[in-house]
Amino acid sequence: MNRTRPLHRRLLCTLVAASAIATVLATPAWAQQQPRDILASARATGVIRIANTQASPPWSMLDDKNQPAGYDVEVAKEVAKRIGVARVEFVADLFKNFVEGLKAGKYDLVMNDLTPTAEREKQVDFSTAYGLEDFRIFVRNANNDIKDRPDLKGKRIGVTAGTSNESWSRENLLGSEIVTYDNGGLVFNDLAIGRVDALISSHFGGMKYATVNKLPIKEVGPILTYQLSAAAMAKNQPALREAVSKAVKDMRADGTIDRLSNRWLGVSYQMSAEISKAERP
Repeated sequence: MNRTRPLHRRLLCTLVAASAIATVLATPAWAQQQPRDILASARATGVIRIANTQASPPWSMLDDKNQPAGYDVEVAKEVAKRIGVARVEFVADLFKNFVEGLKAGKYDLVMNDLTPTAEREKQVDFSTAYGLEDFRIFVRNANNDIKDRPDLKGKRIGVTAGTSNESWSRENLLGSEIVTYDNGGLVFNDLAIGRVDALISSHFGGMKYATVNKLPIKEVGPILTYQLSAAAMAKNQPALREAVSKAVKDMRADGTIDRLSNRWLGVSYQMSAEISKAERP
């Protein structure tokens, strides 16, 4: 009689059980607990998790009390209130991680100047747009050679990794070297000290960062492109998508979006009207 087989079976069962336990322990809690209905769960717990970079003013940043602040932050808080969720838990992450973070259940929404591109829409869903901005070329103050898009050929162009700035630059600046940065602030610092020749950024974001940090950089040339921004969420969450979109539409209609954009972007910019124009076919 072969007595080693029961021993082998017991050993195998022990190893399989240990492996299963290790897998559970190694899996982040947020990846194990993504509810089927995110909106219902958020209403029940009173908390919704919303991701932003907290490093891309004026959209999201940290204030003097180290708390999230900015246009997207204020919009997110108002949206949460209107969809029946008492509190927002802001989750800081990099732009390049947003889509995968949503798919993995790391957070419930992304609200940080995120453009609903065709590629992103294959992987996540978007609400009605709540923001719009134009993108420009930024160079050092002493640079008088770069004045428009053709002048970028053969130059090192800085962009934030994972943003629509990066995808646009790769599609449209084929003769340039595209240099990516995980931290959107570092690209401005590197432009100021000459590590890149120019960078592509939103008008509002670029001017805000340059002004606050007193960097010797300037905006040149005409607008390169316009891009909408909307709340992103995991696929197959129709209730969440409908609720967020309704909240945003109501905020555009009742003047809340314009009030918040005036506070963070300036009174001369009429956000709701600009969004409506950009949405027209």
